Amino acid sequence: MNRAERIYRLHAALSGRRPVPLSTLIDRLGVSRATVVRDIAYLRDFMGAPILYDRERNGHHYDPDAPEFQLPGLWFNDSELYALLASEQLLEAVQPGLLGPYIGPLKARIRKLLEQSGHAAETVTSRVLLRPFASRTVDDSIFGCISTGVLGGHILDIRYHGREREAVSDRRIHPYRLLHYRDNWYVAAWCERAQDMRTFSLDRIREASDTGRPVRPADDAALDRHLRASFGIFTGEAASWAVLRFTAERARWVADERWHPDQIGQWVGGMYELQIPYSDPRELLMDILKYGPDVEVLAPEFLRALVAERLRAASARYDGTPGESK
Repeated sequence: MNRAERIYRLHAALSGRRPVPLSTLIDRLGVSRATVVRDIAYLRDFMGAPILYDRERNGHHYDPDAPEFQLPGLWFNDSELYALLASEQLLEAVQPGLLGPYIGPLKARIRKLLEQSGHAAETVTSRVLLRPFASRTVDDSIFGCISTGVLGGHILDIRYHGREREAVSDRRIHPYRLLHYRDNWYVAAWCERAQDMRTFSLDRIREASDTGRPVRPADDAALDRHLRASFGIFTGEAASWAVLRFTAERARWVADERWHPDQIGQWVGGMYELQIPYSDPRELLMDILKYGPDVEVLAPEFLRALVAERLRAASARYDGTPGESK
């Protein structure tokens, strides 16, 4: 529970007619005695709440003779504001279907929360913008079927058009997680054909049907570890660690970025060295290449050679007349 939530609960508790003992506030807020004392002082001294202490009944309460006290608008921290705005804008993008009966109430609730900042929800959403990039369109019926399968724990039959091999295949999957990653939707599932976990991009699913049969049991903790073990959208145990060294100029940005929960970063002679676990080099390769000469792959040798090959191929495209390369 963050401070904003504690202040709201503290305000509600002190608004009652009877003094509230400190021990009761500690239990309700789930924090230490020192934290409750600091919150009371913050509410009284910073926000101007008319808080009194009743020695006889050993409790705090609002002064009944003072004007009614209301909390001023409270702002959110960056993660809370982003979560609310992202939720509101994601709901705007969802078409009527699976979530139809719930979207209206959810949006209304989010707008109420945004208005706690002291500004109209329309003002917040119009002036604080989220800019999706390279998002791909998902068919509403496909999204609905996959979502139902994930939430209901049902086996699904899908027809999938993979980009890597440009091949269409029919698969029976046990969906466990719906992922929204880099502005696109994916489903993490056990694939009967591959006999392994796979991640499918929803925009490449051409057909989907619900078998109504329950998915095979999966341990949630093990599944979450599987999904988070490696860099990017590619799941599974990390096969290797990439060691990247960024120039001093680019390091000003990269040193503050979080590429993976288990990453290791350190400054080396004015440059920044970043170590990332990965299971498949494809997505990591694209992220490395966008930095051009501002990054060097120190290890593993396979990844270093792959990056060098791609950079030489890119350079060769600019050796001749524009448009001649194939």
